[in-house]
Amino acid sequence: MRVGIGYDIHALKPGRRFILGGITIPFPKGPLGHSDGDVLFHAIVDAALGALGEGDIGDHFPDSDPKYRNAASALFVKKVCEKIKRRRLKIAHIDTTVIAQKPRLGGFKPAIRKSVARAFSVSLSQVNIKAKTHEGLDALGKNRAVACLAVVSLKGLRG
Repeated sequence: MRVGIGYDIHALKPGRRFILGGITIPFPKGPLGHSDGDVLFHAIVDAALGALGEGDIGDHFPDSDPKYRNAASALFVKKVCEKIKRRRLKIAHIDTTVIAQKPRLGGFKPAIRKSVARAFSVSLSQVNIKAKTHEGLDALGKNRAVACLAVVSLKGLRG
């Protein structure tokens, strides 16, 4: 069993799409980033890379590389899933906490969970999505940023 922890944070900017776990959520602001700014996918990818012992998302998909400009984060997911498979491992569980004052994410959690399960080729029972506010504190609580924490556990394949 291998476990990795991931974290991502992005400032929110008016006019950007708010994408979380591959789902577009109606909101007047969205994450500012070199790619689509999907903090959920970024944190999970970071956690998976940590479990693999292969650095972090910036090592593999640097924001200095123009080919990742406005890239869908699903590309990062696909590439990390290929790494997991090549290492003869599979995802045992994904646990996440999204931190955003707004938009309220409770009603979107089932769709996000399904999207994450589909993207990482795991069952719904292997994915957990939590959403928290930041109680009005700092940039997260003042609705100037969105962040995510993720833990990914990997296990070896038999045979």
